Amino acid sequence: MGLLDRFRKKKTKEQAQTKQAKEVEEATDLEKICADDKESYEALRESMFLDPRKLDVSMKDSVEKAKSFEKQGKKVEARIWYEVAGGLGIYEGDVAKVKEYFSKCKELSPNSAYPILEIPEKAVSKAQEYYRKYLKEETL
Repeated sequence: MGLLDRFRKKKTKEQAQTKQAKEVEEATDLEKICADDKESYEALRESMFLDPRKLDVSMKDSVEKAKSFEKQGKKVEARIWYEVAGGLGIYEGDVAKVKEYFSKCKELSPNSAYPILEIPEKAVSKAQEYYRKYLKEETL
């Protein structure tokens, strides 16, 4: 039995490696949009929602929750809700709100990186391009 198990492990290991190689080769839709602008991709990768229509919260509600948690001294929860508000700001194309909410995130968590704060206009522009192309929504 020990000999057969060795062959099985090798086969599954090879299958896992080929599956990973295929995943690496396939670019995501966001990567395709940002192919010529890696800086924007890095800024959006962690901050935007790919389909924010699936969220059951509005920007106004998420800001209210963030402020409430901030008053209670719960910085982690407040930061999370500001990130949600910032992501919704990206979806709406509101650069001022994106700057405001991600600046609050940076203030609450100074050790976290928020590359979107370095190039918000360019990143929001790329995100809007993504939303127009892949969400096919006329209201953008």
